[in-house]
Amino acid sequence: MMLQDVFTHLWDGLVSRTTGPLKFRFFLQPGMAIFLAVRCGLRDSREGKPPYFWAIFTDPAQRRELLHDGWKSIGKIFILAVALDCIYQIIVLRWLYPFEAIMVAVLLAVIPYLLVRGPVNRIATARKAPGRPSAAGQADSTSPVRKAGIL
Repeated sequence: MMLQDVFTHLWDGLVSRTTGPLKFRFFLQPGMAIFLAVRCGLRDSREGKPPYFWAIFTDPAQRRELLHDGWKSIGKIFILAVALDCIYQIIVLRWLYPFEAIMVAVLLAVIPYLLVRGPVNRIATARKAPGRPSAAGQADSTSPVRKAGIL
């Protein structure tokens, strides 16, 4: 019964954070996380990497590298989300609840990032024409090789 009370308190706290001071962060932080996820997903597609979230679970050999890459991309937004929630708690609740701050940061920064990066990679990879090299592998149209008609 106690665990249910914790989740009820957490849910009520999340809902109450959508109004009042600092409510803009519920749009700004997921927006920034999605922007970074799109950027990283497009990069993954160009480099021929597998979808991010799926690869974390299915490729134990690269899991550490993938997690490091993801944290490098989303870490600052996560820390900002924790800091803003702590400021909100001090202003409104007059107390600090670190677990709630971390949960809000996960909800606002990490989850949108995880949900968007892999599908962007899949969509970008699917949009590439079959048999056509990626942008990184194409020769420049002004190169002497292309002008000579070799390519």
